[in-house]
Amino acid sequence: MPELPREEQLAAAFVDLADTLVRDFDVIGFLHTLAEHCVALLDVAAAGVLLATPGGQLVDAAASDERTRRLELASIEWDEGPCRDCFKTRGQVPDVPLATQAAEMRWPRFAPRAVEVGFTSVVAAPLRLHDQVIGALNLFRDRPGPLGDSQLRLGQALADTATIGVLQQRAVSEQMTVTTQLQAALDSRVIIEQAKGYLANRRETDVEEAFTLMRRYARDHQTRLTDIARQVLQGTADASLLTRRDR
Repeated sequence: MPELPREEQLAAAFVDLADTLVRDFDVIGFLHTLAEHCVALLDVAAAGVLLATPGGQLVDAAASDERTRRLELASIEWDEGPCRDCFKTRGQVPDVPLATQAAEMRWPRFAPRAVEVGFTSVVAAPLRLHDQVIGALNLFRDRPGPLGDSQLRLGQALADTATIGVLQQRAVSEQMTVTTQLQAALDSRVIIEQAKGYLANRRETDVEEAFTLMRRYARDHQTRLTDIARQVLQGTADASLLTRRDR
């Protein structure tokens, strides 16, 4: 299929991020959609999303690729990095070149690791609605030069729209409190990670490809990503997903 004009891509992205009033809303799948739209629409190489627990602890929620996910997990362990700063200050972290002394002084472990995996700079945008901040969005570049102001504004707009979607879905949910819903999202993340590893081993591929296959299958069959992950772990998923094509 021919690629849609940019205006239509933008419209489709915002519609996607606003469409959360559905039964069995999948928070983790939704935030992966946010990361994917950021990479498709912005001049960035990767995107990652961290969510905050009710107690204020940041947890890994979504990433556009496996190297970014590993970097985000490390940043949580080290308690440093742009998402942490963004969440604590409740404001954007402007473009930070990573291969600099200033970046290394600010994030002694995060900055060198980010450079090591191929990133040149990073910005972070809060997931916020008015004075409520529920997490942060990291946007990574792998080429020289900063992310333009208009690009950062678009990234913030995508983050804001996603935040409204999440909070809107929480507001209309009559059976789950915010805390319970977040815990369910974190439980889903664990199931998805386990399924990625299992499927990668079964298909003899890497975890990133395994995750892409699960995402594609869930999207094509209009099924929640978490449900597909459970089916993979239980061995009840469709054979086309579980079996390598060359077998």
